[in-house]
This record gives sequence, C-alpha cells and structure tokens, in this order.
Amino acid sequence: MKQKINDSLLNDTSNLEIIDTISSQDNILSIYDLFFSGGNAGIVIIIILLLISFLTFYIFFERFLFIKKSAKLEYQFLNKVKDYLNENKFESIIYLCNKSESSLSNVIKKGIKKIDNDTKKIQDAMESEANLEVYKLEKNLSYLATFSSISPMIGFLGTVIGMIIAFHEMASSEGQINLEMLSKGIYMAMTTTVVGLVVGIIANIFYNQLISKVQNVIFLMEQIISDFLQIISETHKK
Repeated sequence: MKQKINDSLLNDTSNLEIIDTISSQDNILSIYDLFFSGGNAGIVIIIILLLISFLTFYIFFERFLFIKKSAKLEYQFLNKVKDYLNENKFESIIYLCNKSESSLSNVIKKGIKKIDNDTKKIQDAMESEANLEVYKLEKNLSYLATFSSISPMIGFLGTVIGMIIAFHEMASSEGQINLEMLSKGIYMAMTTTVVGLVVGIIANIFYNQLISKVQNVIFLMEQIISDFLQIISETHKK
C-alpha cells in the first residue's frame, strides 16, 4: 500500500514537472514575437528599422573595404618613384601608380603629369586630386550619420503610436479593457524604442570608425605630397 502511494506521488510530481515545462515553453517570447506582436503600425516601423540596419551594415562593409584598398601602398613605392625620377622614367611611374590603384598613388600620378611645371603648380594639382580622392572616400558616409540620427527618432515614433493605441483602448473600453489590444500598444511602445536605439548606436559607431579611417588616409596623402615634392626638389629639379 505504501509503495502504491509513493508511486502515485512520483507520477503526480512528474506530471507537474511536465506541465511546468510546457507552461514555461509557452511563455518564452521569440524574437519574431518580440518584433512583430505590436500591431500593423509597429510592424511597419520595425521593418523600416530593419531595412535601415541592413543599409547600415552594407554601407559600412563596402566603405571599409574601399578605404582599406585606397590606403594601400607598397612600402618601397616612394623609393621606386624616386629611382624612376632619377632616370626620368615618368611613364614607368604612371604605370606603377595605375597598378597600385590606390588614392595615394592617384595623387602621385597627378603630380607626375604636372612634372614639367613649377613646384607650386605640382603641389596645387596634387592637392586638388587629394580633395577629389577624399570626396570618393566619404561617399555615402552621410547616410550613416543620418541613420544614426533618425533611427532612435523612428523608434520613439513607434513608442508614441504604441502609447496612443494603449490609452485609446483604455479610454474606449468602458471599464472592460481589451488586454490583447492593450498589450500590442505596449509591445510597440517598448520594442520600437529598443530597436531604434540599437540601430542608431550601431550606425553611429560605424560612422565614427569610417571617419577615423578617412582621416588617416588624409594624413597619408599630406605626407605623400610633402615627400613627393621633396623628392622632386632633390632629383628632377636639381
């Protein structure tokens, strides 16, 4: 008899554990439910923010690779340029620059094409080319700056809409609040804010990273122009 009671208790305990497990699984909130349980307005805002996040990552990696390529220059590049200048092999320098395909080599190539002019005109031509290269490097970076600003605001817009829906439901319920509709408004209010802030923070980090890399390339261009003009004064303009 005692054994049957113990078995019965064990079975009851097992059943309770199974029920608790099923209940806990039912209460788990998936990412999909978190993003798309805020009603139609919330879904639209979430989709907009996800689209902005996709564009943010695309622009970052595209610019990152482009800037990395533009800043690439062989260690012995300037030494080769100096040797070719000593031998008046200007076409070889242009070929070397075309082979490199970097912003820095384009600046040097511009200087070579103006080699028969005085030093001031060579410097002006190289600086003009450097400004053009910087413009190419900074292409689409303004979008990241815009995304970092508007994403939190779009998220806050979802918050305001969600709270309006929630309060409207409370006001029109006449004492019988529709919890489902109310929860959708609160979902929208909280979720869009979080997503908007996350996207905005990521876009801001990416923007600052790329701007820092562009500044490094600008510094290298200034150094290249200075070194090139010095090489010209020491060799070709003797």
